[in-house]
Amino acid sequence: MPTYQVRGDVPRKRHIQFRDNGTLLTEEVMGLEGFTGNESILYHLTSPCRIKELGDFQPIKRDEWVPDAHAHRHFKTIGIEPEGDEVSGRKLLMWNKDVEISLVRPKESMNYFFRNGEGDEVYFVHEGTGTLHTTFGDLPYKEGDYVVIPRGTTYQFEPSGPQRYLLFETPGLIEVPKRYRNDYGQLMEHAPFYHRDIHPPAELQTFRDRGEFQLKIRVRDGYQDYVIDYHPFDVVGWDGYLYPWTFNINDFEPITGRIHMPPPSHQTFSGPNFVICSFCPRKLDFDPMAIPIPYHHSNLQSEEMIYYVDGSFSSRKGIEVGSVTLHPSGIPHGPHPGLAEKSIGMAETHELAVMCDTFHPLKLTKLAKGLDDGQYAYSWYTEDGVPGSYDADPAGATSHF
Repeated sequence: MPTYQVRGDVPRKRHIQFRDNGTLLTEEVMGLEGFTGNESILYHLTSPCRIKELGDFQPIKRDEWVPDAHAHRHFKTIGIEPEGDEVSGRKLLMWNKDVEISLVRPKESMNYFFRNGEGDEVYFVHEGTGTLHTTFGDLPYKEGDYVVIPRGTTYQFEPSGPQRYLLFETPGLIEVPKRYRNDYGQLMEHAPFYHRDIHPPAELQTFRDRGEFQLKIRVRDGYQDYVIDYHPFDVVGWDGYLYPWTFNINDFEPITGRIHMPPPSHQTFSGPNFVICSFCPRKLDFDPMAIPIPYHHSNLQSEEMIYYVDGSFSSRKGIEVGSVTLHPSGIPHGPHPGLAEKSIGMAETHELAVMCDTFHPLKLTKLAKGLDDGQYAYSWYTEDGVPGSYDADPAGATSHF
């Protein structure tokens, strides 16, 4: 879906001689799906195959937690301690073969360059600002941004101040839903965002430095270290459709209706067997008889993870900023007791959240075990049918929570 972009200098045609001060540049075609998907063409000062030293390979280890009971879960993540950087500090929370969902709260700056060689990445920036330096140029980011990084992109974060991210990694492709696009790839009028909301790299900087540079690449379910003797951002120019970009959650235009709209109306991205949705402030259902709150539903073929970004979330007992709820497949979920009645007449909601629905079960890590409050599964239970107490404003009740 990203549109054609060009940065720096490129020759008049593909695959012809292109020189820099008399030196023939190395052309790299970086593409998807065996030369039939999106691609970009980059022109390097040095061959991107060149390495000075092979380093260690570290396989990725996942410590699985298998709960004793199948139940809804609530993980309080706001208090996780800063650790590592944007790559080494990834704390895997849950995963399946299609997607890994991690918490990242970096403590250190990256002193190396990173490339995911086996999957696309989406960082949701909950807190912080900074610049993502990439082969394609500099990509500024801010709070609320989804930073979409296609596989094969070499990058290094330069954060400004404390950072907090929610990270999605997938061996598949992160795409804008097809129903938002016409046959030519343009976003249609009914789409909840437009091309102007998508921000590609702002500026290409060509580095000609020589020396020793550390490069880490995720491949074969692990991390391979390399030493190279040239700066990896040695691109003089590039053009194409494949590059990193940002989209801010606050630029998502919610789709509302006369009666309650289903979760797909909030979809922002699609991946293989999963979707990422944005729940944003919006006006609510306007039929006089509408119940502006989600109906109870069963995730018979999917798992639902919600990350709570901002708001009071009083539709959920104990939910706070940074909370993650997991509603697994096979059992129903919905608003807490008494909230449907209380929501009638409400005109708008003000909460912000990110949801990931998967179509295969999610496994949990031991980190999740340590963050689990152990009580969420009982939060629908009431004594003698008397609902529990709620705040004056149902708030998140009017979203899909």
